[in-house]
Amino acid sequence: MSETAESSAPLLKMVELEGKGRALVASVPLRAGQVVLRDSPILLYSALPLLVAPHDAQQNHNFEYCSQCFRLVAKEQPSSSCRCPSCSLSIFCSQNCQSLALSSSHTPWVCQALKQFGEGSSPLLRCQPDIQVQAHFLVAAYNLAMFCPSSFQTLLSLQGDPSTFMSSPEAKDSVFFLHSLVLSLPSGPVNLSTFGLSFSVELTAALLAKDKLNAFGLMEPFAPDKERSVRAYGIYPRASFFNHDCLPNACRFDYVDAATADGRNLDMTVRVIHDVPCGREISLSYFPVNLKYSERQKRLKEDYGFTCDCDRCRVEANWSDQEDEELDEDNLGDNEGAAMDEDDDDDDEEMVAEDGGSVAQDESYFPHAYFFLQYMCNKDNCWGTLAPLPPSDSSTSTVMECNVCGSLHQSKEVLDGNVAEQ
Repeated sequence: MSETAESSAPLLKMVELEGKGRALVASVPLRAGQVVLRDSPILLYSALPLLVAPHDAQQNHNFEYCSQCFRLVAKEQPSSSCRCPSCSLSIFCSQNCQSLALSSSHTPWVCQALKQFGEGSSPLLRCQPDIQVQAHFLVAAYNLAMFCPSSFQTLLSLQGDPSTFMSSPEAKDSVFFLHSLVLSLPSGPVNLSTFGLSFSVELTAALLAKDKLNAFGLMEPFAPDKERSVRAYGIYPRASFFNHDCLPNACRFDYVDAATADGRNLDMTVRVIHDVPCGREISLSYFPVNLKYSERQKRLKEDYGFTCDCDRCRVEANWSDQEDEELDEDNLGDNEGAAMDEDDDDDDEEMVAEDGGSVAQDESYFPHAYFFLQYMCNKDNCWGTLAPLPPSDSSTSTVMECNVCGSLHQSKEVLDGNVAEQ
């Protein structure tokens, strides 16, 4: 199911786990830093509201995003970029990207939809940004059915219950509104008879449910003085099977702005952060690990519909709000806090099993202390997760890469060893 670039041997297998459903587990022992998955998106769409041109939405930056590859498009170098002359909402970093888009993501049907949605009489003008972005997704999804039916079928196979998605009156209203919006397009809805489907409210709700549970955000470049926002969303079908854990054993890397010879800058790479034994589930964190218990539970319930019962959450559920805030001040308040204090290292190393997995602890145990010490980036306002660079044939890399800011660090274990030798 998942392969490294170097070997055709499967590293992960899908299983059914009680209380979790489908999950990915290691089919062989994995080494720290090992790439367990490279996945390409079957669908991408902008996270910017449809009615706000990219140059307006990004007015505090010196760049825009290509509507095809979502790389940065520098404002001071407009000669190489081009904007769609019809809808004016899409910009492309090159003629090549524009040509690719015209045959896939920015077909005449999509262009017509964006143009109509952006007209002054469009009801989208009165909608919140999240509804506008959902409209962008639906256009991209129905367009996918036209230019790549197999990928549309894959999208339909992903998890996402339309009845759950429409459980609130507000969500139900938004589904009916968005469905009518697509239905109002002059060319009409796409032909879905190939899939044995008809254009219906139920199908629109199902697609929105798939998007809610499976879309990965492609973040804008890291800047220490501002909060990062999402530049685009992508559906990565194989990566969507990773379950969440508040102390993950793997993390994903995006290299959207990288110059790649094969043009696959939108691929997602997942690496394990420490050794993992065969049979252990591979998990990601769906958000930065520094969030407090109440914040994590709120986001997971609202965005994904479940309550987390991982080792960390079971412990932190017994904490008072004051204890949670005090721990934040100690461990997260600055980059030299208790979680990064070398004096705590000896005690912290006893908190995890040799394979890097969690161990049973009493209520006083802080299961994230070792994780923060070893695997959290200490760059200002980053809170990214560190994973070793891919290992060589003979040894595990001692260089750790941050999946948010991209900075490289020496492994703390190596640094501690050097201090001890001195």
